[in-house]
Amino acid sequence: MDKTIPFLDLKRLNAPYAEKIAEAVTRVSLSGRYIGGEEVEAFENELAGYLQVRHTVGVSNGLDALRLIMLGYIESGRLKPGDEVIVPANTYIASILAISHAGLKPVLAEPSSDTLNLNTSLIERHITENTRAIMIVHLYGRSCWDSILMETARRHNLLIIEDNAQGIGSTSAIPGLSGGNKTGSLGNAAALSFYPTKNLGAQGDAGAVATDDTDLANAIRALANYGSDRRYHNIYQGFNCRMDPIQAAVLRVKLPYLDRDNRRRREIASAYAGLITSPSIRLHIVTPPESTNYHQFIIETAQRDILRSHLADRGIGTDIHYAVPPHRQPCYARQFAGQNFPITDRIAGRVLSLPIAPYLTDSEIETIATAIRNF
Repeated sequence: MDKTIPFLDLKRLNAPYAEKIAEAVTRVSLSGRYIGGEEVEAFENELAGYLQVRHTVGVSNGLDALRLIMLGYIESGRLKPGDEVIVPANTYIASILAISHAGLKPVLAEPSSDTLNLNTSLIERHITENTRAIMIVHLYGRSCWDSILMETARRHNLLIIEDNAQGIGSTSAIPGLSGGNKTGSLGNAAALSFYPTKNLGAQGDAGAVATDDTDLANAIRALANYGSDRRYHNIYQGFNCRMDPIQAAVLRVKLPYLDRDNRRRREIASAYAGLITSPSIRLHIVTPPESTNYHQFIIETAQRDILRSHLADRGIGTDIHYAVPPHRQPCYARQFAGQNFPITDRIAGRVLSLPIAPYLTDSEIETIATAIRNF
């Protein structure tokens, strides 16, 4: 073919904002303030307004955001080392690393074959006297929230921690604990990632914590700044996990366009649904559309690797999210030895991510779909 279609072209993704991003970076450079400051504070306020939460704390990346939530709850006494946190087995490893890093015990639960998210009907069987929290993951951008989850958490007095690294801009038909509908405002606290490939991506690493809990927000802000609540006064044994003001400035440029870009992703997903008709391929079309930002567009097929090679031969890039689940990674092999997660393993062997970036043209979508139909 004359033109290749990479899975994701970050230069093309950021092109519409290039001029404003350059202005924002120059503004920070000329300000003389390179750690914290007005740029980070402004982004935190704008993000809190978007998510409809009381507090957001800008931090260094999504993993640190999750880890700081766990450590913040430990400092406040809501969690203690050794407590159990239920987490989906089908997730990126960062979800589980954050639990382990805080000295907590991850308890893996299988996903639903339909949603690929945590199967909330299975949570009850994993609850023990040591269970203190549930980490939900809005995987691929699809909201993971329902009445079963909410009632289970309330009945057992469990914290709900959202891994919202992939879900910004998605919504739930059922309000969260505080009455909001956007992912990031559904549980007690949420972690966000602004890794460059995300729907709201920085030009480097960045993340944030969102919560209505003022005490937790204050603890996380201190923990992320060497454990200091004011200069040379360290109340915790903290870390250096602060957000770079250059990344905050970049994110401020892009945040106003997030909903527009997510709408385009939904349009692309709808187009795929109408164009890809192979009986051997399962498309994960999410309804209602607003419940996902389509961070990834996932298909499933038993011939995943052959299809991927077929598309690569035609210049079409794809990716696999994720080929090796956490319980099969060497760092967790001993901890989860003897535990079986057949649904997670099956998903890992079948899923394929198609290009879904908002810059894709209708012609490119047609090209991708035609190549799949001809498989």
